[in-house]
Amino acid sequence: MHDLIRDVFLRYLKNPYLDKMADAAVINFGEKKLCLTTDSFVVKPLFFPGGDIGKLAICGTVNDLAVMGARPLFIACAMIIEEGFPMETLGRITQSLANQAKMAGVEIVTGDVKVVEKGSCDGIFINTTGVGEVLQGASLSVEAIRPSDKIIINGSIGLHGIAVLAGRKQLDFDFSIKSDCAPLNKLLLPLLKNPRTIKFMRDPTRGGLATTLNEITQGSNWGVMLEEKAIPVTPAVKSVCEILGLDPLYLANEGKAVIIVADEKAGGILRQIKKHPLGKEARIIGQIEKSPRGKVYLKTISGGKRIVDMPVADVLPRIC
Repeated sequence: MHDLIRDVFLRYLKNPYLDKMADAAVINFGEKKLCLTTDSFVVKPLFFPGGDIGKLAICGTVNDLAVMGARPLFIACAMIIEEGFPMETLGRITQSLANQAKMAGVEIVTGDVKVVEKGSCDGIFINTTGVGEVLQGASLSVEAIRPSDKIIINGSIGLHGIAVLAGRKQLDFDFSIKSDCAPLNKLLLPLLKNPRTIKFMRDPTRGGLATTLNEITQGSNWGVMLEEKAIPVTPAVKSVCEILGLDPLYLANEGKAVIIVADEKAGGILRQIKKHPLGKEARIIGQIEKSPRGKVYLKTISGGKRIVDMPVADVLPRIC
């Protein structure tokens, strides 16, 4: 995916907005800054423990705006529907879209529908475009990150990836694992009231925590140190990973944010996050260090160290 974006899309579409490779583009609009993001959802199955494609579409779009420091305002929604798709299922998905939009405080203001021949699409695909207003004083960027900054995550990782896997393969575990799919704007935006405290935010979706940290670290003059014992993983996710040979660091999340915070403010920010229902399990999981530059490494529970690389392939395609 990274090679594809770099070698094809950036090659032909190169501009200052795309070059940042961010979740959204921040655009000056008079005295205000607007944030624009778009995403397509092809998750399989359409319904999975803890969510569905409609809920996922709204949460994913809202979160991409929120981690840029933008208050989500409006969403455009386009659907590509396969001929013969059940109307009852379409109604359930649309109701889910509406419920999540209301929960997140955004409005779906325009859209499009296309119907394609049987076999041309796997049921339904959804594309969303979100517009938000960047909060005054919010300035989040990789360039703001400095050694000693702390890394916070707002809860347990890997839940979405395992929930989709269980739904797709119809795996019958002895324990219930539900997706963490949730809109994070009401958790994240209040953190930005103190300027220069929050350096950077990103939601670790496809490729998980490891991929997200590698993306922001590559080419930098600093590195990332993670504490394995500090990273929250539920016993259920640990058990499934051990059975299937998966690493939770690379599993997708849809209700988590990686938050990089100034060292001296990290304790206060962590306490603030923990007051929110979506942040009760928040932890400081590592920090920015001077070396090794451009690398992510893990301090293991046993006391060793290992490099956490970019994945060579997607562990589970079509998770969003």
